[in-house]
Amino acid sequence: MNALLRNAFLLAVVGGAALTLGACSEGREPGFQGWVEADLIFVSPDEYGRVETLSVREGDVVEKGAPLFTVDPDIQQANVDMAQAALANAQVAYDRAQTLLKTAAGTQKALDDADAALRTAQAQLTSAKTRLMRRKMASPVSGSVQQIYYRPGELVPAGRPVLAMLPPGNIKVRFFVPETELARISLGQPVSVHCDGCKADVPARVTFISRTAEFTPPVIYSLDERSKLVYLIEARTDMPGELRVGQPVDVRLKEALVGEAKPEGAKP
Repeated sequence: MNALLRNAFLLAVVGGAALTLGACSEGREPGFQGWVEADLIFVSPDEYGRVETLSVREGDVVEKGAPLFTVDPDIQQANVDMAQAALANAQVAYDRAQTLLKTAAGTQKALDDADAALRTAQAQLTSAKTRLMRRKMASPVSGSVQQIYYRPGELVPAGRPVLAMLPPGNIKVRFFVPETELARISLGQPVSVHCDGCKADVPARVTFISRTAEFTPPVIYSLDERSKLVYLIEARTDMPGELRVGQPVDVRLKEALVGEAKPEGAKP
């Protein structure tokens, strides 16, 4: 989420803080404004190249190991051919050194050097084959294809993703709470997420509480401005299919965990 949208949420949190506290005083559940985010998985080739084939479309759901795309293998195939030729020459040199040593015309050092060269050639061939094999990219996770950045015929720079994937477990809800409400929230605490268009409230659990406070503009630290101090909270759900990335939501704490319910026999 960009800084502008983030600041808009911060301002909304502060503007709604009074409404939240007012709702608490009337006996209703405290609620906080938030939004849905996701930790995307970006899939890119190890080296630059031109996309040859694309096996998926945006929105497709794929399993781990399914083919995604291929990048032209010309350079890597040439490296494999050179490594195979080098290995063949190293093998010939090793066999000759071994034969000379048996006839006393060679030395042990010459054989050892030939053996080391042979092992190096074998390792270089393995490396070249691995680089060639990795021109065919398979899905590293099970999830949905969210966005495609390069299509067949386009040149992909090294390290740039061709597409982005979203595993269901990587969807999270982010919201800000005022400093005065922070004591009500703990890791693992159940929360209820409501969104427009959702069939029912989506259950989730708090998985992250920021240790760093943030101020909404203007950034002036004083006793009068402490009401603008907010903390970022993250929650995850076992029902990610009910939420959409970027969707605004309302998050409410569970009543039993905000001090409204007391066990029998407890002192007031």
